[in-house]
Amino acid sequence: MKIRLVLFALISAISLSIKAQDKNTTKVILITLDGFRWQELFTGADSQLVANKEYVHDTVNLKKMFWRKTAYERRRTLLPFIWSKISEIGQIHGNRKLGSNVNLTNKMWFSYPGYNEILTGKADDKRIESNDKINNPNKTVLEIANNNAKYKGKVAAFGSWDVFPYIVNEERSGVPVNAGFENAIGLNLTEKEKFLNELQPKIPSPWGTVRLDAFTHYYALETMKKKHPYLVYIAYGETDDFAHDGEYDAYLKSAHTTDAMIKELWEFTQNDTFYKDNTLFIITTDHGRGTDPLYTWRSHGDDINGADSVWIALFGKGVTSKGEIEAKEQLNSSMIAPTILEALGLKIDTELMKENSIKF
Repeated sequence: MKIRLVLFALISAISLSIKAQDKNTTKVILITLDGFRWQELFTGADSQLVANKEYVHDTVNLKKMFWRKTAYERRRTLLPFIWSKISEIGQIHGNRKLGSNVNLTNKMWFSYPGYNEILTGKADDKRIESNDKINNPNKTVLEIANNNAKYKGKVAAFGSWDVFPYIVNEERSGVPVNAGFENAIGLNLTEKEKFLNELQPKIPSPWGTVRLDAFTHYYALETMKKKHPYLVYIAYGETDDFAHDGEYDAYLKSAHTTDAMIKELWEFTQNDTFYKDNTLFIITTDHGRGTDPLYTWRSHGDDINGADSVWIALFGKGVTSKGEIEAKEQLNSSMIAPTILEALGLKIDTELMKENSIKF
């Protein structure tokens, strides 16, 4: 009997120790909004587009929703969580009007090269030169973390675009990627996952390769509730596709909805003991868009001036509250990967990642 009691005490002590370590270990949630311009982030609805009937179906209603007299009011109306909560507790980099520059280092200025740079910490213009479905030859931070004993099986990725299984190289990395029109899989699906699986094929997407972001969001949230991964990547896609379609009203409405979904993620982590006060959020975009001529707002790529101009927001564990950065600075998207590795306590391979981490 005494031996049993001793063994029970030891097992209980080990279990408590593991739980304490889990609770105190930093978690990271990386979020991207595909092709969302820094101009709307920092100044809200564009005066040249919000009432432009070429790009807006109902200009009266859109102006009522998002147009305000000042840029300060417009951005808070468009992105209320970012400009109330994140600006209060975190940092927002990339307002070029104030001298805060964030740029891509790749020379392609479109999606796959942008995501590769964000996730691997280095541009690869020789091998990543299209949006084709080719397995990424580079290791992402997701794969690096999943190859570490501490984080093995505790990494997950979700994307609206169906190329993400290739960007993350799901086959080699072992990181589960729910992207495109994939359903949740597994034996212990929650009721909401079952419902999403039933609903997804019944809600047509406007695009053949990108699903609606609500599915990406709630598949991710359900996994966080159920499995509590340490590193989560969520890639929203609607903003880019609505922009390519020339639908400025849908572009703004999608950004507004994504802001609310980010708020939902934050509130969940603040009410979950595993994530509460131990989660770092990083939000960014894979590329910018044009501004001049006006029609180039729909496009990006190396022939579009300004498409390499991006932004980064950080909040949560370890982030000093600085709000909107007004000082001169130069950050790059390639700094995000080493920042994540540093937050997780993983070694940064300086041969693979040229940049230092972001000092926040």
